[in-house]
Amino acid sequence: MRKRAIAMAALTIGLLGGCADAEAEPGGAGTTGEPWHDEVAAAAPAGTVGAGAPCPLPVTFGLADGWEATPVEAPDPANELGNAVAEALTRRGGSTVRCELDGRAVVPGFLRVWTVDVAGTPARQALEAFVDAEEQVSEPQYRETRPGDLDVVEATWLARRALTDSDVREWALAVQLGDRTVLVEASTTSFGEPVEVLPAYRLARDTLTGSG
Repeated sequence: MRKRAIAMAALTIGLLGGCADAEAEPGGAGTTGEPWHDEVAAAAPAGTVGAGAPCPLPVTFGLADGWEATPVEAPDPANELGNAVAEALTRRGGSTVRCELDGRAVVPGFLRVWTVDVAGTPARQALEAFVDAEEQVSEPQYRETRPGDLDVVEATWLARRALTDSDVREWALAVQLGDRTVLVEASTTSFGEPVEVLPAYRLARDTLTGSG
């Protein structure tokens, strides 16, 4: 309840200040520095994610050079302990992770692609539930963008990292295609700079299309 109250208070402050719920921004750019860092350009594509193997998804998008996409496998129903661990790692706020993009060969971070469990969930609702489900979240902000062919809702927030006892900025987006809603989350490792994952995240955002 306290976490939800903090999130709602931060959102209210952003609304009053005219920055948390910005109107749709063609191209998805316009804010330099914290919290969006729109000055960071998208990476050049070196491949595609979502068009069949290795990660069949309702969307496709560009994969940055040096990043590797791996599907997240469903747990074995016979393994009760494994299921409990998998539940904690693969489900969050009504969404299930389907694909992980590992960038550690070039930058200390990941992108993860999630699909929303309930069909027809609006993008904003799904993204708010996803952010609120993380522990020790502060200063969540939201905006609408249209960087390519799809309307996108984006979020950014500060997440508390116990290992380094510090707040780390994270980003995510949500897009609805018919009755399917997809989220893409950008997260750095505990020892990386958050903005280092943004080129790959921006590439994914800017090239999002439905996979048909």
